[in-house]
Amino acid sequence: MIRSIRFFILFALTAGVLSCRKPQPVETKIEAAPVYTIGTYGYDASFLREHTNQVVELSNEDHSAKILLSAEYQGRVMTSTAKGDSGVSFGWINYKLLGSGKKIKQFNPVGGEERFWLGPEGGQYALYFKKGDSFDLDHWQVPAILDTLPYEVSQASPTQALFTAKASLTNYSGTPFSIGIERRVNLLDKQTIASKLNVTLPESLSLVGYETENKIQNLGKEDWKKEKGLLSIWLLGMMTPSDQTTVMIPFHPKPNSRQLITDNYFGAIPPERLRVTDSVLYFRCDGKLRSKIGLSPRIAKTIAASYDFRQNVLTLILFPVDNTGRYVNSTWKLQDQPYQGDVVNAYNDGPQADGTQMGPFYEIESSSTANELKAGQSQTYRQMTCHFQGDYETLHTLMQSLTGIDMNTLKN
Repeated sequence: MIRSIRFFILFALTAGVLSCRKPQPVETKIEAAPVYTIGTYGYDASFLREHTNQVVELSNEDHSAKILLSAEYQGRVMTSTAKGDSGVSFGWINYKLLGSGKKIKQFNPVGGEERFWLGPEGGQYALYFKKGDSFDLDHWQVPAILDTLPYEVSQASPTQALFTAKASLTNYSGTPFSIGIERRVNLLDKQTIASKLNVTLPESLSLVGYETENKIQNLGKEDWKKEKGLLSIWLLGMMTPSDQTTVMIPFHPKPNSRQLITDNYFGAIPPERLRVTDSVLYFRCDGKLRSKIGLSPRIAKTIAASYDFRQNVLTLILFPVDNTGRYVNSTWKLQDQPYQGDVVNAYNDGPQADGTQMGPFYEIESSSTANELKAGQSQTYRQMTCHFQGDYETLHTLMQSLTGIDMNTLKN
């Protein structure tokens, strides 16, 4: 009996002590999401996912090379990186416009390092001016299918995406076009890039490269004839400028080469901003003076480049050139030769007459030939874009082997 009482008292005391103890919380560590600074790919990826719809990301296996695509903005390549989320974001992004959620009636310069457009811009076969309108900025209007209308994501994989759309347009002369559009974007691996460039790429280089395959189809019942106006595929890339960025475009030396370079789109370019030798054009692109140049297919080579000496970034675009082909003339006037236009262009943004500015950004552009397509026929145009980062000497050697250009003449 006494033993039972002792056991009961001991049990009660033990239970009381245990009941007074508070349960110990389980310590869990929550890792904060990385915060990326403006100018990095991670910052732009987060911004675009927050402020736009239907963002598609392509990436290689180790996630160092990435590109961001937007179905909302016509399957354009918004930006890319060669060093993952913390790496430099190569495309220019208009944060103010995208963050506002607004649409501008005339043109929405949201950015993007390669967008799909159609030419010609100006002239009697223009797609950006209505019949009878003056060729000035007040009457300039970018078609919605190239500006605000989304494209459908028809296919997507980790390294490839296909965007499709249909459009009906009428040119300045009143010719209607019913158009099917396909735009395929392929992220390229290092071996493929080296093979396409026909070079050996050093291990020390960081790089990202992609190829876009752009197709237009005549969906109408009438054939497209040059007498009524033709279309070209026009690819434009908005990049972020620096005060040390130069576009370099090599060309075939000819006695009349200078006459086949257009440099007065927006007035004369000062000589300290544009230097033309017998085989290379050097164009300063710092986002401080609105200016544009273009090269005829009669002298153009199949490559154009830019170099940012501040960040040691080499950008290349590669495109086909048909030196006897028909290229649309996009100058803002009625033209005597509407099919003697440029195959490659570069644009430097800057303040307009009223002091406003879209950017700053700079562009490297290329265009396809303008073909007479029968009803049901299509035309395809491909362009490759590559960005390289590394030490100056390695990039200088690569540039020289690809183009023959000695960048030391600029650096010094």
